[in-house]
Amino acid sequence: MDITRKVLQVSGLNVKVTTDQGQLQLLHDIHFDLNEGQILGLVGESGCGKSITCHSLLQLMDQHTIVEGSIQLGGRELNGLDPKEMRRIRGKEIGFIRQNPMNAFTPVYSIGNQFIETIRTHCKLSKKEAYELAAVSLEKVNLPKPYEILKMYPFQLSGGMLQRVMIAMCMCLKPAVVIADEPTTALDMVNQLQVLTQLERLRSECGTTILLISHDLSVIAEMADEVIVMQHGKIVEQANVFELFDHPANAYTKKLLNARLQLPDPSNKQTVEYAVNF
Repeated sequence: MDITRKVLQVSGLNVKVTTDQGQLQLLHDIHFDLNEGQILGLVGESGCGKSITCHSLLQLMDQHTIVEGSIQLGGRELNGLDPKEMRRIRGKEIGFIRQNPMNAFTPVYSIGNQFIETIRTHCKLSKKEAYELAAVSLEKVNLPKPYEILKMYPFQLSGGMLQRVMIAMCMCLKPAVVIADEPTTALDMVNQLQVLTQLERLRSECGTTILLISHDLSVIAEMADEVIVMQHGKIVEQANVFELFDHPANAYTKKLLNARLQLPDPSNKQTVEYAVNF
């Protein structure tokens, strides 16, 4: 019997922020599971709660925010966990690929310095061993001359290269779950393809489960096994990727799918579809 193992279970997740006017609820009763080796897509317009969900799972919300509900990683409750213990989990057991690679690195430290510090925080390796692991990891994401890259500073690399450096950090630590928050935003088509290829490698080679957050429906259609659609901090639909794109059940989901541009091809009068960001 093939039994799918649940890696991350989210149940009854509510997020509230304290303001001068009282409490404002940002997420409403969010439920979903992440299965081993699965890519779960999370879509919706800007402000719908995608990134707040991501930060809640990582316990990165500020002191004015109340996070209620259950977030279990391999059966271990994360919500309310001691911050020091949570820091041990972030990176090693839950990887995080940020939305803007240019802002994900400290500008005054070299790539090698930050890469090695990340490795040694979670692994008992010497500085030399961590340095070699970092170089090998950069090679695996098709970055040329890895030893030279380790000596460089973030401003010396392109956005696509920095995105792959972040993926290399994730791959070398082999986390059970990776949260990728808009990993292809502001990248050209070539770099988008490279980043998506590396995410698929992360899943296939390391067995990593991925929560893929994106505005780009074409990325979700290509990568995801299952899709969650969010609106106003609520899940309005969750379905298999083929079912959702072919037979959307919710009116908001239909609206998102219909927002894709359809341009006529004058040569053969067929319709060409382009996915647009929301």
